Amino acid sequence: MPKINIITQGCSSNLRESELMAGMLENSGYEVAHNKNHADINVVNICTVKGDTTALREIRKLKKLRPEKKLIVAGCITESIAPKIKQIDEGISFVNTHNFGRIATVVENSLNGNVLELLDKKYEQKVDLPSLRKNPVIGIVPILNGCNYFCTFCSTKLVKGKLFSYPMDAIRQDVKEHLKAGCREIWLTSNDTGAYMVEQGGKQKIVELLQQIISVPVDFKLRVGMMNPGNTIPILEDLIEIYRHPKMFKFLHIPLQSGNNEILKLMNRKYAVEDFIRVVEAFRKEVPEITISTDIIVGFPSETEQQFEDSLDAIKKIKPDVLNLSRYAAREGTIAAKMRQLSTNTLKQRSRIMASEFRKIAFEKNTKWVGWEGKILIDEKGKNDSWIGRNYCYKPVVVKGDFNLGDEINVRINDATSFDLRGNRHE
Repeated sequence: MPKINIITQGCSSNLRESELMAGMLENSGYEVAHNKNHADINVVNICTVKGDTTALREIRKLKKLRPEKKLIVAGCITESIAPKIKQIDEGISFVNTHNFGRIATVVENSLNGNVLELLDKKYEQKVDLPSLRKNPVIGIVPILNGCNYFCTFCSTKLVKGKLFSYPMDAIRQDVKEHLKAGCREIWLTSNDTGAYMVEQGGKQKIVELLQQIISVPVDFKLRVGMMNPGNTIPILEDLIEIYRHPKMFKFLHIPLQSGNNEILKLMNRKYAVEDFIRVVEAFRKEVPEITISTDIIVGFPSETEQQFEDSLDAIKKIKPDVLNLSRYAAREGTIAAKMRQLSTNTLKQRSRIMASEFRKIAFEKNTKWVGWEGKILIDEKGKNDSWIGRNYCYKPVVVKGDFNLGDEINVRINDATSFDLRGNRHE
């Protein structure tokens, strides 16, 4: 029986598509391996949102390590990266995010020496399909594909295409299947959860979807994926109200990207800094303990020193719990790639300054949790015989002991770092 190994890069949407591909391959009679050295074929599910470098590095490494092995590249394949991959090996097959459901066909052809390139765009729902979960207690549920933003720096729109929301009933059924299989956490994922159903009449239905999901009569926690400010403001009050429900992780991922309105306009982000702050302050007023996660890009083309300082000031004002910090990198085919680029040294310097400031903020915020007692759900194996659990605000808590994935335990927080909380079991 041929063994297929899947290597995943990028976001939770990519992770879910890898789980789905694994399920489809198993249903087709293949064995899903968990070691690239023992596989007959390696499938690399790539992410190109932050550029081509990471994907190309992984592909080169695999071909150098096992040149005789067949290789399939899946996922977010841009027009610009495909020729670069072919330069590494013309025998590599492609199956993009729109065609991952045909992975078994690509594998079969690859084993027979045939090269396939399935790179056209299709709009099909990606829920309620066979899968093999990487983590048995976490069910990842995609709710839409594509994006209704067209940011000048991002290749997502070029890769994923227009917004396509999945039926509410199919999503709810997918959630039920995950819970039936023993999952304790459900992650809703997409390029922008706030845009759910916007393409079908212009009105967001994410709150209605959340109501449908939390009504499932099972004990679980629900994490909502990233939503852009522009799609959050019209439903702000209703969204805050649904976040009060005990099944909801008090966790909000809302990207800022820049603390300067002129840069936001150049990015084509469709909101102002003041809009972002309004959302954060409204949530914190009604759900004070909420974990705020945001994204910042430093060194966007033409960003001045003062505009960077505006971003730094915004982070100091907002004090997010999580910061996904990126140095700007040009993506081929995007508008920003044609703008005046800043030097690499400038990008590195601004990134270091921002990261240093955030670490101080994160440490200060996490330290406030010291002394807290409550329940956490163990959802990850940590390093050095440790486990990682999440409290009701999705804060990572590192503990040691004889635990298993899915255990719910009482802990007391006795220490904190900029990245996590440290605790002990507390009866």
